[in-house]
Amino acid sequence: MSTALIILAAGKGTRMNSDLPKVLHPIAQAPMLEHAMAAGRALDPDRTVVVAGHEADLVRAAVAEIDEEAVVVLQEEQLGTGHAVLQARDALEGFRGDLVVLYGDTPFVTSETLERMVAARGRADLVILGFEAADPARYGRLVMQGDSLEKIIEYKDATEEERAITFCNSGLMAGDAEMMFRLLDQVKADNAAGEYYLTDLAELARAEGLAVTAVACPEEETLGINSRADLAAADAVFQARARADLLELGVTLMAPETVYLAFDTFIGRDTVIEPNVVFGPGVTVESGVLIKSFSHLEGCHVSRGSKVGPYARLRPGAELAEDTHIGNFVEIKNAEIGIGAKVNHLSYIGDATVGEATNIGAGTITCNYDGVMKHRTEIGSRAFIGSNTMLVAPVRVGNEAVTATGAVITKDVGDGDLAIARVEQTNKPGRAYKLMDMLRAKKARLSKG
Repeated sequence: MSTALIILAAGKGTRMNSDLPKVLHPIAQAPMLEHAMAAGRALDPDRTVVVAGHEADLVRAAVAEIDEEAVVVLQEEQLGTGHAVLQARDALEGFRGDLVVLYGDTPFVTSETLERMVAARGRADLVILGFEAADPARYGRLVMQGDSLEKIIEYKDATEEERAITFCNSGLMAGDAEMMFRLLDQVKADNAAGEYYLTDLAELARAEGLAVTAVACPEEETLGINSRADLAAADAVFQARARADLLELGVTLMAPETVYLAFDTFIGRDTVIEPNVVFGPGVTVESGVLIKSFSHLEGCHVSRGSKVGPYARLRPGAELAEDTHIGNFVEIKNAEIGIGAKVNHLSYIGDATVGEATNIGAGTITCNYDGVMKHRTEIGSRAFIGSNTMLVAPVRVGNEAVTATGAVITKDVGDGDLAIARVEQTNKPGRAYKLMDMLRAKKARLSKG
């Protein structure tokens, strides 16, 4: 059966107090919309339509980065969820199959839950996603009769008996596309808000003798974000789930509550993560790695057996081969570090290639930027770069070459060569006394003003 997704993402999110569309606010450093789209991808949809409204151009640009095949349509007036779904009809012209409606600000619905909703289509024409609420508050209630959903009743319209129901409506829905659009044409805006509600489809479907049912999921999956406080709570939920998943997969987190993970962080088993480590987007860490405290990783790949930190920073494009050592206060950017290479202390390696078993001394800097363009540094295998070496790119240091401490390397160094590039030291006997006396006298004159 073919499946299409409609993701509702038109809300302004007034309570967010932001110029950014609500669905683009990040959870685990990815827009909440991306979380919803990722869950939907598990259904292998034939088409995905995102309904945008507020700052639609920003939403369109974000969707293009997430899924270039997804279509964005505009809901110019926010006239309710039913009206929003209708805006996707033209984009789905000719589609035959099931339609699944998601919400861009409900990011935690799992792919497993969506798969159960689609599977439930085998016994019902329309499937609603519900949840047992710890505090039903003002949620719409799902009135069930066995496996059949009798009606969805809004809190304000519910009787005391109906308000006692704890099975609540999440808003997510699945059904035959042709049927859903046909029923939406019958929805009326005869309510206090003057809006067209998607939930009216349940009553309309039953009126036609169609089967309507509800699938339950944990309440956590239906968490909606409407404020900055909600956003912070949602991020905490994500982090707790992601940390628990890593522990289950065989990753050691020495202080789990201090490790911050991104939406797409991948860490292999038998890796150890010390306290206060931050993972930005695009990080892959293989098995058997040690990431020491206060390190920050983003857009990088760390191969098995490597050690990183403490206080290391791996920036986008950092590629560490097996058994590399990246030590304290070292920054790596857009650079490949070869097998067994070591960059242990206070160094910056950017736009570079470092060969196998090479040692980079403390204070080494690849001077990669001339103010306009970036240039690459190439360092061969088993080379030794002396402490405080400045490598002025573009430059190449050959295999088994050595640079002297304090060298400023502006020319290529051949294989096996020793490069010494520094001014000869000159000592001036007694001049230190004279210099300090002169400086103290100057300071005294200045203080008298």
